[in-house]
Amino acid sequence: MVRYKNRYITVELLATIPENKPLKLKSKVLHDTLLDKIQHMHGDFGAAAVRNGFLTKYCNENTRIAILRSRHGPHQFVTSTIPFITKIGGLPITLRTLHVGATMKHSFKFILKHQRSYLDKMWSKLKTDEERRDLEKAVMDFTKTDVSINIDNIG
Repeated sequence: MVRYKNRYITVELLATIPENKPLKLKSKVLHDTLLDKIQHMHGDFGAAAVRNGFLTKYCNENTRIAILRSRHGPHQFVTSTIPFITKIGGLPITLRTLHVGATMKHSFKFILKHQRSYLDKMWSKLKTDEERRDLEKAVMDFTKTDVSINIDNIG
C-alpha cells in the first residue's frame, strides 16, 4: 500500500466587501474556480495532476480564511495559480497564501495564531465588551468546517 502525502494550503480571501460583513462564498465555488484557473494556466496535465486529491477542507465566511488540500507535488500547481485568481462567484476577490503545511493540525495552529493577532488589532476599534466578545466568538469559531477538530487539543 502506498502512502500519499498531502499539503494543506491556508489562504486568505481579500474582498472589497467591508470586513464586518460575512463573505457569502461556498467552498464548492472556490474549489471549482481554482480548478478552472489551474486548467487555464497549466493545461490538461496540471488539472489532471491536481484533481485527484484536491479538496477545500475549510472555508470560513467571517474570517475569510480557507484551507485547501492537495497532493504533495501537484500542490505546486495550486500555489502558483492562487495569486492569479481575481474573481470567485462574481465577487472581485484576491487570494493570498498564508501557510503551506503537511497536516491539518499545523494549519489550524497557524490560523489560531493568525486570528489572535487579528483580534488584538481589531479590539482597539471596538467600544464595548459585548462587541469584543461577539467578535472573538465569530473569529475563533472553527465549527464551519468540513472536519471536526477540537481546538483544546491544539497546542
